[in-house]
Amino acid sequence: MRVLYFAWLRERIGVPREEVETSAATVAELVEELRGREDRYALAFSDLAAVRVAVDQEMTTLDAPLAGVREVAFFPPMTGG
Repeated sequence: MRVLYFAWLRERIGVPREEVETSAATVAELVEELRGREDRYALAFSDLAAVRVAVDQEMTTLDAPLAGVREVAFFPPMTGG
């Protein structure tokens, strides 16, 4: 599946997107797999309260299932001003 990273998540991980082979059943399991890859992923996902997720361009939660999903996007909360 395609995984997209935005804003400081992209900066910490070092790539805007990548193709990921995963057996994760949920977004939370995908995050745990990514954290285990390298320190840069562990740093990027160290505070999940500061991370939002969209699955196939629909906002969702970390509990979302990944069966049949083509794209997961991670980004920080939106700020207004």
